[in-house]
Amino acid sequence: MALDHHRRYLDTARGILSALVSPLHYAVDIPVQIVRWTTTSLTSRVSLIAENEHLRHQHFLDRAKLQRFADLESENARLRRLLKASERVDEEVLVAEILSVDMKPFSRRRVVVNKGSQDGAAPGYSLIDAEGVMGQVVHTGPFSSIALLITDSAHALPVQVNRNGLRSVALGTGVQDLLKLSHIPNNASIRTGDTLVTSGLGGKFPSGYPVGIITHIKRDNGQSFAKVLVKPKSQLERNREVLLVKPLVRTPLEDIPIEQLPVENQEDPS
Repeated sequence: MALDHHRRYLDTARGILSALVSPLHYAVDIPVQIVRWTTTSLTSRVSLIAENEHLRHQHFLDRAKLQRFADLESENARLRRLLKASERVDEEVLVAEILSVDMKPFSRRRVVVNKGSQDGAAPGYSLIDAEGVMGQVVHTGPFSSIALLITDSAHALPVQVNRNGLRSVALGTGVQDLLKLSHIPNNASIRTGDTLVTSGLGGKFPSGYPVGIITHIKRDNGQSFAKVLVKPKSQLERNREVLLVKPLVRTPLEDIPIEQLPVENQEDPS
């Protein structure tokens, strides 16, 4: 041992022995390496699966947020149009949101908005959007109100032809996106494409606000009045934000009671 320490006589022998023992070291270490590799692989797989699940969940949330951003962008555009609409109305206005819509066909055409008496709303307030007149508030609760749409069969709205000032009354038909004009003589100066605006008679609706476009005129020599159908300008079935306009004069809901109007024809308005 002393000679080996000072002269390194046994280095060759130790090298040979080390070479002979090395396979044994590897053989002994193989189970340990297998266990370690298996554990690492399983851990990596579980980690990758968890990370993949997290990323997939995050991707879903991001897509939902992007859809919400698109919805907010659309809502912002609608609110901008509403603000421009409110600039055209001199009366007191409230910005409201539609909570629910009566979707039953051929029934009362009504919507519920999120403004009530606590917010200053009251029966008689006009309901308008960025395109035109939608209806009128008929009932008000503390926190919400019910509005009757202009297409409801119980609604009557004084209008005039924007081109020549010819006055009439736009009656609801109970059918989506359809109005009809009352008492239009066969020789009246109207034509398809004419724009109807509120006349302001009765003081409930602001004058000069768009109501609809004349889409159909039928003149029958055997009848005293022409049949005139109108498509509303407002987006009655697609709006979410609306304006409530305070009436200039507090009057009953109907300017002209429908039961007192002569019936010029009884056929289906559609």
